[in-house]
Amino acid sequence: MHEQINEGSMVFVADGSDGIGSVREIRHGLPELLVYIENAGDFVVPMSAVKAVHSGKVVLDFDHLDLRLRNAIRHARDSEDPTYTSPSSEDE
Repeated sequence: MHEQINEGSMVFVADGSDGIGSVREIRHGLPELLVYIENAGDFVVPMSAVKAVHSGKVVLDFDHLDLRLRNAIRHARDSEDPTYTSPSSEDE
């Protein structure tokens, strides 16, 4: 499965959910990835925690992640402004 993972692949915790980060590095000698999680930085993720890889996406198995990484994922979207509305195309 790790042969399908590329640096820059988006990382998710479920299909259809928002992305939480991206793959920074694939460590072939060690079966792990270095993953950037939004608002938290880089984390090492063992390949055993990768649930699926398809369409340029890496889906993690949340239950196989350590507590520190789970907490980072829970807060990946905290800096987003919930009141933000993108300008309509008519405004351009």
